[in-house]
Formats: sequence, C-alpha cells, structure tokens
Amino acid sequence: MKLFNLFKKTEKTGSDSTINSEEILEGSAQAKGTDEVETTLSLHPEWALSQEQEYVFRFLANELEPLKPNQISLSGIDIDVEPANGSWLVKSFFRSSLEQSISVGSVELMLLDADGKTLASQEFDLKELGDIPGKSARPWVFVFTKDNIFAEEPPAENWKLAFNVQSMVPHKLELEQAWEDGLTAEQKEALEKVVENMPKLKPREVNFAGFQVKKQEDGSIAASIFIRNGHSKQINIEKLPLELVDATGEIVARGSFDLAPLSVKANTSKPWTFIYPKEMVQKEEPDFSRWTIRVPQ
Repeated sequence: MKLFNLFKKTEKTGSDSTINSEEILEGSAQAKGTDEVETTLSLHPEWALSQEQEYVFRFLANELEPLKPNQISLSGIDIDVEPANGSWLVKSFFRSSLEQSISVGSVELMLLDADGKTLASQEFDLKELGDIPGKSARPWVFVFTKDNIFAEEPPAENWKLAFNVQSMVPHKLELEQAWEDGLTAEQKEALEKVVENMPKLKPREVNFAGFQVKKQEDGSIAASIFIRNGHSKQINIEKLPLELVDATGEIVARGSFDLAPLSVKANTSKPWTFIYPKEMVQKEEPDFSRWTIRVPQ
C-alpha cells in the first residue's frame, strides 16, 4: 500500500471521468433522476495520517464537483514521477455516489491527455482500496510502471484517469458471419465455453490458441485457432506469419497468410481456420497429440 505525500499544490489538475455503475457492478440500476450527490472524504482504515495530511485530503475532497446518482468516478489530482524507476504516481480520488458500500476487483485504468490519447494503461486490483462507503471519495495513488507508459513525461494539466469499460465485462466470443451461418447452436455454445475457460489475457495482450487441427486428403493441414484480443480497441490484421508446431516441438508447417484485413473486436476471441497448402508442410507424420501455433521469432 502506498500512502500519499502532501500534495505540492492543491488546485485540481485532473478532471472527473465518470461512468454509470451499471456498466461495472451487477445489480446497480441506472438512476433516472437528475439530483446531484455530494461525496465526503473516506480514508482507508489502515492509513495513519497526520492532522495536516488529513486536512489536505479533506480540502481537496470538498473541492470536487457533485456526482449524478448511481455513479462511480475517478477524479485525478496530481502526478509525480518516481526518480528511481520512472513510474508515474497518479494521485486520485475513487468516488461513489451509490447508497451502499462497494468493492471493485481488477480493472484496467487509462491515463488520457486533453485530446483523449492514452498516455498510460495498466490493470489494478481495486480490492486494495477496501470497501468504499456510499457517497464517498477515497484518495489513492495508482502507480503506473514504466513498461505501461507510452509518453516521455506526464501531462501537466487537462488529463483524465478513466476506467477501461471493456476490461470490466467478460471476455467473449466473436464470430464472422460465415461462422455464424455455418455453426449449429450447440457448436457455438461449445466455443463460448472454451473461450470462458481460457486464461485471462493481460491488458493489450494478443495471442493465439489452437483448438482443432486436421490433415486433409490433398496433403494440406487445416489449423483452427482463436485470435484473442486483450486490447481496449479493435485490432486489424492484414498479414500473419504462423508456424505450426507438434508435440515433439518440431515445426510441421510454416507460412504467411494474407488477410483482408481480419478485424477482432476489443476484448473478444475470434475463431479462424488457417490452411497450410502441401508445399508449406515440412513434416509428413506430425504428432498432434499436443500442438501449438505461433508467430515465428
């Protein structure tokens, strides 16, 4: 747990980035009213602060704009750079206008500049914040490590700390129309279960997971895989070199595939079949008791 230092300045340099709690928390209904909700300071019970530090937090919390009912929000305050390792210490309030207390799990947070460009993106386990009381604002420091930062220096003003909403919903199956039309309901359900049981992707991770391989009568090999997209945005693949490796670790086939391009939506896995013609096949009798497909190093 990382405690705040006293802020170098008390004016707000960040801004609120709010989303409806219905998008994050099951069972939270969207409010239809237009009343505003004031939030009060809530300090983590394990924090031991001086009277001066608590005064600073209370002053900053009192300066926050009211929220709409049934929202959770991130309100940025200040950013420091850790000299030792280049990490960005993003000081913020996690705010809730819900009536009841809440606890949130792992969520990807994005630091955005004034134009909406992502300057840093990282997954955080928000359970570390503890239970957030209703109608409260809890200060916290989100430490973005250097490998999750995409800019030379942090923004001085007009930045936002935002939830990546895509990271809060379950990873799901995406099918091209040809697959939608060609598969039975049972086959689609089976693919959905496979996707649900796969290991969770890291933020911005893209990987390939094979689920069926067949040697054809003409000597070609058809390998069906999931293209798994952990990005918060759609990816488009135009050309993809792939190696097919069997249980012995030997390369069975190698080739480069031109796609037109192939799009994979954010936070989804799309099945696709790659056919290696006979001339791409390097091993006549592969052992497909286990196999992988990978991009050549």
